[in-house]
Amino acid sequence: MAASGRAVRSNSKSTGMNSDIDIWQPREKVPKDRSVRLRVMPEQSNDYRVVVFGAGGVGKSSLVLRFVRGTFRESYIPTIEDTYRQVISCNKQVCTLQITDTTGSHQFPAMQRLSISKGHAFILVYSITSRQSLEELKPIYDEIIEIKHDLEHIPVMLVGNKCDEINREVPTSECAELAKRWNCAFLETSAKTNHNVKELFQELLQLEKRRTMSLQLETKKTKSQKRKEKLKGKCNLM
Repeated sequence: MAASGRAVRSNSKSTGMNSDIDIWQPREKVPKDRSVRLRVMPEQSNDYRVVVFGAGGVGKSSLVLRFVRGTFRESYIPTIEDTYRQVISCNKQVCTLQITDTTGSHQFPAMQRLSISKGHAFILVYSITSRQSLEELKPIYDEIIEIKHDLEHIPVMLVGNKCDEINREVPTSECAELAKRWNCAFLETSAKTNHNVKELFQELLQLEKRRTMSLQLETKKTKSQKRKEKLKGKCNLM
């Protein structure tokens, strides 16, 4: 492969020769700004970031897809990390609910810590058919405590998915008690039957006490609607 460079033409006066000589000089390396290539969909200041954690196969992606797109897929496809966005209302203003569906693998601890540090709220998902999946949530919860320090003002939901399944390994009462110890909310869901899926995200937003969050957008009222509201309760004298 030929090296890139440039030719510089000069006169050789020291030898008394008038012939021009082409001198090859290496071209200066121009630093590449790789940050531009790696920056994908930059986060906005009004994004509300929800992070979904859980072991592989518990139905994290199914819950998110059921909520965002209203769909359910039977096949299991492992996730590394996906982000979904939905427009919601925050303090009566339009903002973006950013849902990060994390990997169920333990191979990316740095990615997990980054998601926790940037998250505003957390959903911890286990399968009611797998006690092991519940056990795997405990170190994640501990890491959230380690990074966030105080969960008093941070919404956290413990979610038992696949409640439509018959082969239950984790009793509802046990996880309700665990949620009390963790000082978080608890709900059982089924992405397959769409049971409590919307309620999950609505309740999570209601746990946010620092601002008023809602899945319902505040719509501006027209002048005719405002006029009708003013006329309500008034009576006409005949």
